[in-house]
Amino acid sequence: MSLLQKISENKKISKPVIYGIAGASLSDEEKYFFAKNAGLGFIIFSRNIVDKNQLKKLTDSLREVMDGEILVLVDQEGGRVARMNEPNWKKYPAGKYFADLYATNPEKAREALFKNFQEIGRDLNEVGINVNCAPVLDILTEKTHQVIGDRAYGNNAAQVADLGRKVCEGLLSQNVFPVIKHIPGHGRGTSDSHLELPVVEASISELRATDFVTFQQLRDQKFAMTAHILYTAIDKINCATTSPTAIQLIREEIGFKNILMSDDVSMKALKGNFSEKTKAILDAGCDLVLHCNGKMEEMREINSVLPNLSDKFWNRFLA
Repeated sequence: MSLLQKISENKKISKPVIYGIAGASLSDEEKYFFAKNAGLGFIIFSRNIVDKNQLKKLTDSLREVMDGEILVLVDQEGGRVARMNEPNWKKYPAGKYFADLYATNPEKAREALFKNFQEIGRDLNEVGINVNCAPVLDILTEKTHQVIGDRAYGNNAAQVADLGRKVCEGLLSQNVFPVIKHIPGHGRGTSDSHLELPVVEASISELRATDFVTFQQLRDQKFAMTAHILYTAIDKINCATTSPTAIQLIREEIGFKNILMSDDVSMKALKGNFSEKTKAILDAGCDLVLHCNGKMEEMREINSVLPNLSDKFWNRFLA
């Protein structure tokens, strides 16, 4: 039975959400909350990690609370975005390393990147993590904010898509699901969506010729993460994560039909309280709400407005 089938057969899972947790082990309050309000899974951060043995015990405890298989996510891109670090794990290079290598030897870059993420996949398997929030498919421009910066795999769509495919293949070879991000493209953002809402004023024809292309090329992947960016050519009011127009474009023009999760609902690019943000994300057409910081008060507010997972969701999940 596949991982996705095992998850779909976990009768406890009921809510379209991925939660973070506060520390290196589950508190009694967390155990009770997660058991009663079961989301699809959890995301791991550096604050949750002491060493390999502890992390494996933690992911085991998450499955125990949830009575079966779940998604366990992490951001393990390499470079500065790596939650699992030395001395317990090897330090992996950032996307720029492979982009630079590609400039001189594309085949060598593809091979190195596949092996890199195959190794990362083995690291994740060892500690019970089955989803990696990578690759970054955002295209580097002269004005790209450093929040993306050296995480990018290049400044043209063909190269980014080519290398992004190798990231996915390396992870999938170890039965770890990739998450393509940040759809429909974060590369033109000139500010950090953790802190404020970036506004991109490129025309729709510019976006179609560049940013959208990488995601179209990898639209066969199971999971994608949205960009908290306002594209004035798509929707003058709402950022992509909360824009029905942008989500429709992602589904129809880009052609991504699988599981679409929001970027972190706690980021300051999104306005409103947590119940408002949660409803806006789901009403726009995202499948999952991502909440990363492990703050119980915020999770309770999110949970108060979450619907149950629908047959439509499960059909998409298993497609």
